[in-house]
Amino acid sequence: MNTIQPNRIAVRGLKKSFGDNAVLRGVDFTVRSGEVVVIMGPSGSGKTTLLRSLNFLELPDTGTIEVSGVQVVRNGGKLTRDDQKKIRAIRQRTAMVFQSFNLFPHRTALENVTEGLTSVKGIDKARAQQRGMSLLDRVGLAAKANEYPGRLSGGQKQRVAIARGLAMEPEVILFDEPTSALDPSLREDVLVVMRELAKEGMTMLVVTHEIRFAQDVADRVVFMDGGVVVTDTYPASFFNSPASPRVREFLHLIDG
Repeated sequence: MNTIQPNRIAVRGLKKSFGDNAVLRGVDFTVRSGEVVVIMGPSGSGKTTLLRSLNFLELPDTGTIEVSGVQVVRNGGKLTRDDQKKIRAIRQRTAMVFQSFNLFPHRTALENVTEGLTSVKGIDKARAQQRGMSLLDRVGLAAKANEYPGRLSGGQKQRVAIARGLAMEPEVILFDEPTSALDPSLREDVLVVMRELAKEGMTMLVVTHEIRFAQDVADRVVFMDGGVVVTDTYPASFFNSPASPRVREFLHLIDG
């Protein structure tokens, strides 16, 4: 008998403004354990701000964020000590893969992967290197362990970034347009790794315009526009029979 999986992420009433620019206007959605949820929407719709708010790289103004049972409620004002403790706990449970890779240029691929293991988790260097090599092998880059980012292709850098995220054994991985900075010939190497993670049951929230990935891998597609969730539905419904005119217009633009 199938059991309903618990929520890994629950967002309610999330708002965020930058000055007079209201980027998130009250966002609500959930992601269940093991789900792959793709977020789509036009530029400026709030997708990246939403993702960055989930691990508090951006501090939301108001609303509730819950990740793996750790809940932070924002009602404006400064963070309390308890809030800060909870945010650290959320960050320990999540990993984020950025569009621009965010690797340390002066560290090798292996050192980029092991940095968090030694500095955050306190794992000794030998064990960290062993785990780092295992993860680089997992993303097909064991042979590049001693290369610096400047000598890696964009696709290789992104796979190192994924390995770095996995090193922290996250319960959720947040992907912010992980292939948008890559040449078409390099995107598939990254998408293959992401597909494998999905097969293994990793909970993933992915901001992307990769239609094929969303069709093949996503459990749900969330469409944002104007700082709100316009639709949250299954990929087949989203791509084949979109109810919203804004979704139809968006799909026409990215498919054209």
